[in-house]
Amino acid sequence: MSSARQDATRDRIETELVDPLSALGLDVEAVEISPAGKRRVLRVAVDKDGGVTLDDVADATREVNRVLDDSDVMGEQPYTLEVTSRGVDRPLTLPRHWRRNTDRLVKVTLTDGSAVTGRITGCDDDKATLDVSGTDRDVAYAEVAKALVQVEFNRKPGAGMHSDNEEEGA
Repeated sequence: MSSARQDATRDRIETELVDPLSALGLDVEAVEISPAGKRRVLRVAVDKDGGVTLDDVADATREVNRVLDDSDVMGEQPYTLEVTSRGVDRPLTLPRHWRRNTDRLVKVTLTDGSAVTGRITGCDDDKATLDVSGTDRDVAYAEVAKALVQVEFNRKPGAGMHSDNEEEGA
């Protein structure tokens, strides 16, 4: 399948899925089609405020199957469907991505080539506020070339958080 045709198919699938998945309270974050031998793999990433549960993924999978069964968008060639959560490896590109990752550490590469790493403390439709070494710094989305959540394995529990090693009520 040509790249332009594949892009058109991906865009059409995304368009057809937005409203049905929105009715389930889910946002379509990505639609990817990749070859896998004689088949194709269709990956649909979904997200929502508060995160996606396994039940959400199961509901989304049923709905995506229903929409695709009622459509000719995938054509006759067989495919495998994978519905997943957004994952931390996807860049923050929309205000809702920043909002859903409040209190997470992010590395931001700015359009001028500089980089900043800080914890998201707040955001709105135009900018995010990061705590960079104890100082608030506003970063306008228009100035962001790339922003990725950083995985933290040894983060010390802060306000509102508790460690798995703490005993409840201790």
